[in-house]
Amino acid sequence: MADVSDPKIDEAYQDVRSDKTDTSWLLLDYESDRSDKLQVTATGTGGLEELRERLEETKASFAYARVRYSNDKESQREKFILVVWIGPSCKVMRKAKISVHAADVKQVLRVFSVEVPAREKDDLKEDPIIIKLRKAGGASYDGV
Repeated sequence: MADVSDPKIDEAYQDVRSDKTDTSWLLLDYESDRSDKLQVTATGTGGLEELRERLEETKASFAYARVRYSNDKESQREKFILVVWIGPSCKVMRKAKISVHAADVKQVLRVFSVEVPAREKDDLKEDPIIIKLRKAGGASYDGV
């Protein structure tokens, strides 16, 4: 079981969800290699591109991000994604635990349209994620 009791996690989550801030993502990492306690290690305003730069190849992390995209010529949408990052050099025991810990994280980072499993930084390129969001969102007038 992951420890997601740190109040800063919920504060960062509310900040990303708020229309009154520019914060567009948060990153949760484990306190240490042996710990199951998660903590906020970064937040940012630079979207998925900035988030990708913060992911470490040796870690397993969770991220929550706001994605803005054009639905058509006249409208914009905002959707939220949950990222489950398992870096290519992550230790085996951490990899084994992260799927179980994801359920605990989803109790705190509750509202999201799609879950994005990421093993490489390219898994967080914006265009493929927007296609997933459009499919998850129902009506699409772009033929996607």
